[in-house]
Formats: sequence, C-alpha cells, structure tokens
Amino acid sequence: MELGGLFVPLVTPFTADGEVDVVALERLARDAVAEGAAGIVALGTTGELAVLDDAERVTVIDVCARVRRDTGAALVVGAGTSATARSATAVAELARWPEVDAALVPVPTFVRPTEAGVVEHFRELSARSTVPLIVYHVPHRTGRTLTAATLRELAGLPGVIGMKYAVQAVDADVVDLLADPPPGFAVLAGDDVVAGPLLAVGAAGAVLASAHLRTQQWAEAVASWRVGDAERARELTRPLTRLAAALFAEPNPCVLKAVLHEQGRIASPAVRLPLLAAQPLTVAAALARLSEVPAGRIGTRL
Repeated sequence: MELGGLFVPLVTPFTADGEVDVVALERLARDAVAEGAAGIVALGTTGELAVLDDAERVTVIDVCARVRRDTGAALVVGAGTSATARSATAVAELARWPEVDAALVPVPTFVRPTEAGVVEHFRELSARSTVPLIVYHVPHRTGRTLTAATLRELAGLPGVIGMKYAVQAVDADVVDLLADPPPGFAVLAGDDVVAGPLLAVGAAGAVLASAHLRTQQWAEAVASWRVGDAERARELTRPLTRLAAALFAEPNPCVLKAVLHEQGRIASPAVRLPLLAAQPLTVAAALARLSEVPAGRIGTRL
C-alpha cells in the first residue's frame, strides 16, 4: 500500500452496560472516511487495545473490515506486545482478515531492549507477517528512544513500509530520516500537537486521534502540507493544534470520548480502568477549543 494522508485511530465506544458499541464504532469509521480520511486505524492506543479481551478485539476488526470493504479506505490494525513471539503470533493472525492493509506494531514496551534488540524484534515480525508493518515509535510510552541510524535500519527491513512517529518534538533524528527517506518507506506524524511541524519537514501523513473531530479540516491540512501550500496548512493547523492539546490534557482517549459523547456521536463516554472519566472542566475546555475551529460537516449522531 502507498502510505500517506490522514488516518484516524478509532476509539472503541462502549454501551451503557460496558459492551463494545458496534453501531457507534461503525458510524465513527464511516464518518472518518466520508470526511476525507485516507484510512482508519483499529485497536491503536486510542482504541484501548490493552483493556479489550480477545473476542472484543475480533469484533472491532470485523466492524472495521466491513467499512474497508464498503469504502475502499485503508485499514491498519494495531497488534503486538513486549514479547517478540507473542507479537509475531498476533500479527500473523491478521491474515484472517484480507481487508487489513497493514499492522501497526509498537516498539516493545517496558522491557526497554537495546536498539539492536528493537531491530531484531521487527526483523522477526517482518519475516512472519502476511501484511506490511508500520513501526509505532512512541518513546514516552516505551521508554526507548531510537537514533536516526536505527530508524533507517528499521526502514530497510523487508515488509516495513512506514513508521508512526509519536515523539513529542521534531527532533534531529526524524529530520535526518526525512531529509533522505528510504524508498517505499513513509513517516506518519503520530503526536497530534506536533503533527504540523512534522508534516512541514516532510512527513507523508498523520495518524491523529483528534481527527475524530473536524476530520475534514485535518485532512485538508495534511494535504496542504504535502503539496507545499504552507500558508493554507498553517491557517488550518493552528486551531487544530490547540484543540489537540486540550484533548490530550488527560490520558487519551478520556477527553476525546467525553467530547464525542457531548456531540451525541457515542452513547457513553466510558473508558475502562485504569483510565478514569475526564474531569468536567477539562471537557469544557476541549469543547471551547472545538468551537474555535470552523466547522465542516460533523459526524453522524446516534
């Protein structure tokens, strides 16, 4: 697949009795595509992958696969743990869904392998995967930074087509990588607040939780950066960045779910422990920032 444009990492909405709300999930997915997203991401951090059981994960993929079949938008699915063998099994199991275009696989968390260990982890996964891999580099969650040399080594592995770069700054390593990206490898901005600067220096697209809201504006901003229309891109990105900062004032996706609930797009703002419901003042601040972003079409209400 050609990796680029805006991807929306979907929340996993729950019903009032705590079950996965498949109706709301499908509507969110279809809204994202209809409003300009190039693809959707299922079972990412925003989707609370860690607190879903196996059956619920299958349900989420089934719903998103149906949207992929109907719309043609790309489908990326989060998979992988700290253990290489278990990650390889999880990635291989995605072969059950021919609609899955790529797997989003995090750098191993908690165990903090060496950079060489990270490369060998992905080398093993790429050898056993039936779908392309996107490396999820998020050092504030994994505790492992990666140098430009390691980023390039990962980019050169067979079957690795890109990286979600969720570093909370535009650092020298990604600037080095984007100055001469390997053929067939794409960097996607993965931290909403610094997505604009990363796109400005050459990222091919973005995976942004805040793009559940004002999806059209985010899609246009990403497209504007890609074609070099910096003036339009900056105009769009400034208020979207302020909105993103408000949505991440508490752990993702607590505030986002609360705002989607206020919009009537999901039946419940519930998140699962150890996450807690967003504080009312935080939600109010996010809604205020949302009101500052000129509205296109807002997604389908329940």
